[in-house]
Amino acid sequence: MDWDEYAHWGKKIADWSAEYHKGLRDQPVRAQTAYGEIAAQLPKAPPEGGEQMEAIMADFEDIVMPGISHWQHPRFFAYFNSNAAAPSMLAELLVTTIAAQCMLWQTSPAATEVEGVMIDWLRQAMGLQEGYTGVIQDSASSATLSAVLTMRERALGYTGNQDGLNGKGNLRIYCSEQVHSSIDRACWVAGIGQANLVKIAGTGERFSMAADALQAAIDADRAAGHTPAGIIAITGGTGIGACDDLGAILRVAQAEDLYTHLDAAWAGAAMIVPEFQQDFWADVNGYDSIVFNPHKWLGANFDCSVQFLRDAQPQLNTLKIEPEYLKTTGETVVNYSEWTIPLGRRFRALKLWFLIRSYGLEGLRTRIRNHVLWAGELCDALRGLDGFEIVTEPILSLFSFRCPGDDDMQQRLVDAINDDGRIYITQGAFDGRKIIRFTVGQFDTTRDDVMMAHSVIEEVWETLS
Repeated sequence: MDWDEYAHWGKKIADWSAEYHKGLRDQPVRAQTAYGEIAAQLPKAPPEGGEQMEAIMADFEDIVMPGISHWQHPRFFAYFNSNAAAPSMLAELLVTTIAAQCMLWQTSPAATEVEGVMIDWLRQAMGLQEGYTGVIQDSASSATLSAVLTMRERALGYTGNQDGLNGKGNLRIYCSEQVHSSIDRACWVAGIGQANLVKIAGTGERFSMAADALQAAIDADRAAGHTPAGIIAITGGTGIGACDDLGAILRVAQAEDLYTHLDAAWAGAAMIVPEFQQDFWADVNGYDSIVFNPHKWLGANFDCSVQFLRDAQPQLNTLKIEPEYLKTTGETVVNYSEWTIPLGRRFRALKLWFLIRSYGLEGLRTRIRNHVLWAGELCDALRGLDGFEIVTEPILSLFSFRCPGDDDMQQRLVDAINDDGRIYITQGAFDGRKIIRFTVGQFDTTRDDVMMAHSVIEEVWETLS
C-alpha cells in the first residue's frame, strides 16, 4: 500500500466510522454470535500473496462486525463503559500516524511534556492539592501493581528487587472486601500472595472499610510478626460502587506509617464535578497513589489510566532501571518509562488534550451529572415493578437490583435481556446473593436510552414469569 492508497482508504474508513456511530442504536448491543462462529469463517493458513483492501474491508464487515459487542452503544449498561469520544478518536489517529515510541523525553519531547501538563490539568479539575504529579498508565491494573510493588519495596527498605523475597517474612496489604480483582492479582504478581491480602468488611450506606477493624487487623499482624506494608482504599468499587471513608482510612495509615493507594478507576472521573468532590473526595489529599481511568467515564478511548503520586520518588525507587542506552545526557528531564513497568509508551496524553479542549470541563461535568441523575430515575422506576428489589441504592450512576426468584432466575433474566439485544447488563454478587448490576456511563447516552431499559426489563421479565 502506498501513501495515496492509504489516504483513499483513510477517508473511506473515517466515513465508515461516522456512520457506524450514528447507526449504533439500530444494532443489538451485545454480539449475537455463538462461540467459534467467527473463527470458523477465517482461513486456516495465512495468504502467501497480498490481497486488495476491498476484499479485506468486505470481510471485516461480513465476518468481524457481527462478532463485536458495541461498547459505544448508548444502551450499554453492563461493565463500566470504555468510551471513545470523537475528539479522542481523532487524536488517536494522529498518534497512530506519528507512531512514536515515547519511552524517554528525548524520543519525543512533546509527548512527555504534554503528559505532564495533562496530569496537572486533571489534578486541578479533581481538587487534588499542589504537589501531586503523576503518569499515564495503560490501565488501572498496571497502576495498582506499581503501587503494590512500591508498598513492598518501601516496607523492605527497597531491598526486595535486589535480594528477592526469600526470608523476608509475610508482608501484609489491607483493603476492603469490595475491591476489584486487580488488587488480588497485583498481590499475586508482586509475590505478596493472596493469603497476605487482608480484606476488611464494609459497613454503612457506602460499604466503607471499617477503620476500627482495619486497625485491629494491623495490630494483630504486628503481634504475629508480620510486616504491614500498605492500604488500598476505593472510591466507586466495581461491584456495587462501594466507597471507603477516605479520611478515617488515611488517619490509620499515617499513624502506622503505611503507604496508601486509592482505586478510583471508575468514579474518579466524577470528581471533576465540585459537588461530588465534596461528597466523595473531601479527604483525598494525603493518599500516596491515586488511580482513575479517563478511558471510562471521561470519554477518552482505551487505553488511558492516570496515576497521581503525592511523591513520585518511592515509585521511582521501585521501578527505575537505567541501562546506558536509556540514559539522557545534559539537563535533568522526566522519563516516564522510569515511573511504570513497561518500557515502551504510547502518546496517550494527546487524546486528553483534544478531549478536554473540545468539551471543556463544564461540558464533561454536564454529561456525568446527567448520568447520575438518570440512573437514579431508572432505579426509582424499577423499584415500582412488582416483586423487584433494589439491593444497593445508586452510588453515583451504579445500582443493583433483583427480580423475584432465586439466583438462577437472576441469571435467566440477565441472559434473556442480553439475548433480546436492546440493552446490555451484567450480573454480580453481593452479600451471598446474585444481583443484577446497572450502570450509566456511555458518553452519548440520553435519558430516553436509559429509561428505555425499564420497558425492556419489564417486557423481558413478563416472558419469564
